[in-house]
Amino acid sequence: MRIWPYCHILCCMNRTVNTTYRRDARVLRALASETRLLIVNRLAQGECCVCELVELVGCDQSTVSKHLATLRDSGIVEGERRGNHVYYRLLSPGVMSVLSCVAKMSGRLDGQPGESDEPQD
Repeated sequence: MRIWPYCHILCCMNRTVNTTYRRDARVLRALASETRLLIVNRLAQGECCVCELVELVGCDQSTVSKHLATLRDSGIVEGERRGNHVYYRLLSPGVMSVLSCVAKMSGRLDGQPGESDEPQD
């Protein structure tokens, strides 16, 4: 039976923890965009075509596609090609719980001003 040194065990644990936090950070970075938040909010209502998201966001299709790629790479949405169109849907509905917590923190749900609502000098 081999006994691993304590520092080796900690190093392995830290690697696992770092990998977990790295994945979490990727998801949070994907959500750190007003445009992507708008897209996620729309997809929470049901799947839709990229062309509808282009109209909603008000950007060209290539820009919306880049935002969707970021969301897809982080596991938040997935797309499905149907003929000439790609339809996206929310893959992780739990993300809406996270956004609800953010809304509470920023004061949007209880009517109190959030940090960005305060006058700036």
